[in-house]
Amino acid sequence: MDRAYALLEIKAVDTARRIVTGTATTPLPDRLGDIIEPLGVTFVNPLPLLLYHDAQKPIGRVTFDAPTAKGITFSATLPAVTEPGTLKDRVDEAWQSLKAGLLTGVSIGFRALEHAFLKEGGVHFLKTEVLELSLVAIPANASATIHTIKSLDGSHAASGVGRSYPPLPAPGATGPELTRQTSMKTASEQIADFQASRTPKADRMNVIMQKAMTEGRTLTTDESTEYDGLSADVKSYTDHITRLEAFEAIQATKAVPVADARKATGQAYVEPPKLPPGIEFARYAMCLAAARGNTHQALEIAKQRYPDQARIQIVLKAAVAAGTTTDPTWAGALVPEYPNFAGDFVDFLRPMTIVGKFGVGGVPSLRRVPFNVRVGGQTSGGTGYWVGQGAPKPVTKFDFETTKLGWAKVANIAVLTEELIRFSSPAAEGLVRDALAAALIARMDIDFIDPAKALVADVSPASITNGIAALTPSGTDAAAVRTDLQTLLGTFMTGNLNPTSAVFIMPNTVALAISLMTNALGQPEFSTITMTGGTLKGIPVITSQYAVLGGSPDGNLLILVNASDIFLSDDGQVVIDVSREASLQMADDPTNSPAAGSPLAPVPTSLVSLWQTDSVGLRAHRFINWLRRRDEAVAYLENVQYSA
Repeated sequence: MDRAYALLEIKAVDTARRIVTGTATTPLPDRLGDIIEPLGVTFVNPLPLLLYHDAQKPIGRVTFDAPTAKGITFSATLPAVTEPGTLKDRVDEAWQSLKAGLLTGVSIGFRALEHAFLKEGGVHFLKTEVLELSLVAIPANASATIHTIKSLDGSHAASGVGRSYPPLPAPGATGPELTRQTSMKTASEQIADFQASRTPKADRMNVIMQKAMTEGRTLTTDESTEYDGLSADVKSYTDHITRLEAFEAIQATKAVPVADARKATGQAYVEPPKLPPGIEFARYAMCLAAARGNTHQALEIAKQRYPDQARIQIVLKAAVAAGTTTDPTWAGALVPEYPNFAGDFVDFLRPMTIVGKFGVGGVPSLRRVPFNVRVGGQTSGGTGYWVGQGAPKPVTKFDFETTKLGWAKVANIAVLTEELIRFSSPAAEGLVRDALAAALIARMDIDFIDPAKALVADVSPASITNGIAALTPSGTDAAAVRTDLQTLLGTFMTGNLNPTSAVFIMPNTVALAISLMTNALGQPEFSTITMTGGTLKGIPVITSQYAVLGGSPDGNLLILVNASDIFLSDDGQVVIDVSREASLQMADDPTNSPAAGSPLAPVPTSLVSLWQTDSVGLRAHRFINWLRRRDEAVAYLENVQYSA
């Protein structure tokens, strides 16, 4: 006798009469991939209610309702035994366990009448005879596996271990024998199988109806019987696919890392070493560079150099063939993986930038908005008036504006030698990572705060300080620091801004000088600030040496910004391209020639061939844009010369 398991869905409990009504839902395919057709189930009411499929331990009677495609409802009765003894103890224990939620599953014991083997393993029970219903302790959480449940319950089988089936027709002389596979398919694989099984039935239904419509008649008796049977099958498959999709979504929220899953089942598992942020992305870039952009070769290089880095291999393998986002073998391999370790590089890059330090470690966040989405705002308020009796009411107005952050891209190129790429080591990987990061950090940090950085339409944003008049420091000592802070905060008060999202931005050297200031007793004047950040009078501090414009103390900036008034659009990904054949201007300020007919045309200049010099160019770019919401949100001092 076979068994199938399901979670117990109790609809009602009659405590006085010990009656439980519920639904023995159609089981999900178990670890062996078995499926039971609910409409093919037969039974003779009433059936015995057992505990753990033990025929020696009956605890009541159960009545099944008519089967439906969604399952079979039942009503079970546990007798109220008054005579002391083993039976009373067993039934009372089962009833108390039900009420306490300790018995949370049901299992049917059945005999297979008609079955077939599924294409990739498992048994499809087309017709079955149910012989009993048992209460079992199936854990209520969906992460418990059917395999675990069966092994726990195996010692209480009603008729021993193993299963027997009616014989199938012998395979043809040239056909392979049908063998049972014991590996459980994933929910996605089972969904695909059911969809494949449903399609020919739906096609057959279409053929039957098309023939009747063409001949202008109703369905014959045989056609009606066949059509109704196919319709029931299609509905059953569709309902089960819906259940599998819901189950898959639930399982995704309860996913367990491979290491934890294998450890839990006692399997040997050697966990890959934890890489520093950005190294995995650098390895991907170096494999692609070493293969001269050939993804086939890059994949083989990745397998040899980094055999335990499966994500790198998956991305390179996915890039071999072209595809579309509707192709699961393409999107399923590429989409989940590249953002992961590209995001790993961004995680390394972002905290190092001024922009990336917002929203981290107690620093207020910038206001995140999507690219190319209009954001409405009010720029002025209306006015109310006192009105005398019978006098006309004045008309007021409000001013509104819309803001849109389009796509903007920050990019740079890092050049490495062929020898460094070919004879790589962990130190070389770190160099690649740092080179890519440095290329983007400098541009982003400078342009985010440089007052001279103006908007270039459809190219780059203006800095948050652009167009704001600079304030002059009052001195160099601690008293001057306090005075200057009052001056900066005064702009917030004038603009009626809430300073709770205020943030200071200053060079590391300026923060260090402030932290070293002491009073006459040798006590720190500002004890909560360090050269790497901290707070100043309760306001978070972001430090960056890029706040020293021109590389001179004369360029020291001390900026106060209201973070919630700075719009930020950021896709959070770094895209990298590799080339060995390009010719580059080896300069960090390549010039353009408007006279050539386009501002993007390069000026004729001396170029360096990467191919000739055995060099590799790594180009990284990131889509990011920002915008100051209102002028009052930013105030800054220039030429700050604080001294300890």
